[in-house]
Amino acid sequence: MFDKLEALVDKYNELSERLMQPDTVNNPSIYRDTMKEYSSLTPLVDKYKEYVSAKNALAEAEELMQGETDKEFREMIEEQYLEAKSDIARLSEELKIMLLPKDPNDSRNVIIEIRGGAGGEEAALFANSLFRMYTMYGESKRWKIEVLNINRTELGGVKEVQFSVEGEGAYSRFKYESGVHRVQRVPETESQGRIQTSTATVAVLPEAEEVELNIDEKELKIDVFRASGAGGQHINKTESAVRITHLPTGVVVECQDERSQQKNRERAMKVLCSRLLDMKQAEQDKAYASERRSQIGTGDRSERIRTYNFPEGRVSDHRIGLTLYKLDSILNGNIDEVIDALATADQAAKLAAQESAV
Repeated sequence: MFDKLEALVDKYNELSERLMQPDTVNNPSIYRDTMKEYSSLTPLVDKYKEYVSAKNALAEAEELMQGETDKEFREMIEEQYLEAKSDIARLSEELKIMLLPKDPNDSRNVIIEIRGGAGGEEAALFANSLFRMYTMYGESKRWKIEVLNINRTELGGVKEVQFSVEGEGAYSRFKYESGVHRVQRVPETESQGRIQTSTATVAVLPEAEEVELNIDEKELKIDVFRASGAGGQHINKTESAVRITHLPTGVVVECQDERSQQKNRERAMKVLCSRLLDMKQAEQDKAYASERRSQIGTGDRSERIRTYNFPEGRVSDHRIGLTLYKLDSILNGNIDEVIDALATADQAAKLAAQESAV
C-alpha cells in the first residue's frame, strides 16, 4: 500500500510543478485536465501527510519514553503514544478506502427513469412519490433537476418519468437507487382497509458524453407527434413531441415535455445516449460478473432492493438488512442515511475482496 501511496505523492508533486509551467497555464484544455487530476489526488495526499505525521509522533514518543524516570512526564508521553497509535490505525483504514478503485462514473451527472410497476394506479402514485423524494433530495444538494419526459395519470400518479440531475457527485449518490422499489400501504380507493403491495422500477444512468458514443443518424428513426396529457387530452396543437428509435438495439425514447420540437429532440437524444452507454457498460460488466455479485449497489433491476411499509412507518433496504422507522422523513428526500449505509457496505465488500486477492 505504501509503495503505491508514495508513487501517488510523487505524481501529485509532479502535477503541482506542471501547473506552474507556462505551457500548461497558457493551454486551457491541458490546464483543466491537469488541475482535475491534481485536485483528485489532493484529499489522498493530505490524508497521507496526516498518517506520516502520526508515525513521526509515535516514533518521538517511543524515543522519549526510553529511560524516562519522571512518572508524571512519562504518563504524559504514554498518552501521546497511545493517541498516535490510535491515529495510525484510523488513518491506515481511511487510506485503504481512498485507494480503492474509483467508479469512473461517480463524478457524472445522471438521468433517472422511474416507472410504475405492478399495482396499476397505486404503482403510478408510488412512482410519483419516488420522483418527489429524489427531486427533494437533489434540491437539498443544490443540484439542478430537469424533467426530460413525464407521463402522468388522471389521479396524480406517474406512469413514467425521466429527469436529469446535474451536480458534482450525483451518480456516486444515486447509483445505489437502481432496482425495484416496493410499497406496502392501504390505497385511498380500498374500502376494506386491506394493504396492497405495489412496485416501481428505478434506473439510474450516468449521463453520456458526446465523445463516448458515435451514433449514426442513419440508425435513427425519428417520429414527431402531438403531445398529450393525462386521459389523452391534447395539450399541444402542433407536432412537438418526439420519438426516437435506435434501430440496431430497438431502444425507443419519447420526449413531449417541451413545446419546442427541437428541445424535445435534444432531450430525447440525451436520454438515448445515456441508455446506450448503460447497455455498453452492462456488456463490459459481464466480464466481472463474479466480482459484482459480491458487492451491493450493482443496479440489477430484477432485484427488489427496498420496501416502504406505510402501516409501520418503515423503510427496509434488503441488500444490507437496513431498517429505519423514518418513512415520512425519507419520502421527503432525507435519504443520506440510507445512501451512506449502502456506500459503507460497498466499500467494506470491496476491501474484503481486495484483501482476499492479496
